[in-house]
Amino acid sequence: MAALGGDGLRLLSVSRPERQPEAAALGGPGPGLCCWVSVFSCLSLACSYVGSLYVWKSELPRDHPAVIKRRFTSVLVVSSLSPLCVLLWRELTGIQPGTSLLTLMGFRLEGIFPAALLPLLLTMILFLGPLMQLSMDCPCDLADGLKVVLAPRSWARCLTDMRWLRNQVIAPLTEELVFRACMLPMLAPCTGLGPAVFTCPLFFGVAHFHHIFEQLRFRQSSVGSIFLSAGHLIGPVLCHSFCNYMGFPAVCAALEHPQRRPLLAGYALGVGLFLLLLQPLTDPKLYGSLPLCVLLERAGDSEAPLCS
Repeated sequence: MAALGGDGLRLLSVSRPERQPEAAALGGPGPGLCCWVSVFSCLSLACSYVGSLYVWKSELPRDHPAVIKRRFTSVLVVSSLSPLCVLLWRELTGIQPGTSLLTLMGFRLEGIFPAALLPLLLTMILFLGPLMQLSMDCPCDLADGLKVVLAPRSWARCLTDMRWLRNQVIAPLTEELVFRACMLPMLAPCTGLGPAVFTCPLFFGVAHFHHIFEQLRFRQSSVGSIFLSAGHLIGPVLCHSFCNYMGFPAVCAALEHPQRRPLLAGYALGVGLFLLLLQPLTDPKLYGSLPLCVLLERAGDSEAPLCS
């Protein structure tokens, strides 16, 4: 090598082929167009999901059982068809994920138990204060509460309650499928895995603005209270369902609670433990290989921080 001299070294450095993204190697569109296709696909999914809720014209409020049943039909149809959007995105961009579509979207058995338990545990730790508040305000003790939770009659009552089914089952399942499982693979090659994780909730949040107009329309809440509450696949679905059950933390009620000192200490402890445990409990090594990392590697981003 030394015998080649400086000119020889420069020649080798110039002639060495650089790694190109697979989309370019396959003759597909460039990175800029790929990003536009990804963003447009995500916007189309979000608009389709929200638009399906208003296919049925009704003057009834959103919590009416008839409205809920109709919307069940709409969102289930859109959610079932949403993987087709990912397939179309793959054809338009020329990016080949290297794994099956279902695996890429998070439907896999590898690491399913930690994926189901650890994110839910982390979310419950964050809600330590509200959980303490709920237990303080509940008239029954822990033993009675467990009997109610485990009683088959209670579950049968829940399964016939349209609002419970919407908040705890249908909404978490369909929203996580559309706004996370489908959008994340399309955004990750464009923005990188880290930014994509934070971009998906933006689409989710904007898609929920229609609740504001509905609640104002039926005078169910003031503008201030609406904005406080509107901000609110196995792991995200369970956490989503839990958050829907807990709702937005009642911080104002905690400040006026007779036992506010231990309650506020619980709020602070929950946030502190959440921040402390966030990184170790979300370590990708706990959940097996990440299909999204395979996608990023084939798209030309093999040095994603979350994949190294």
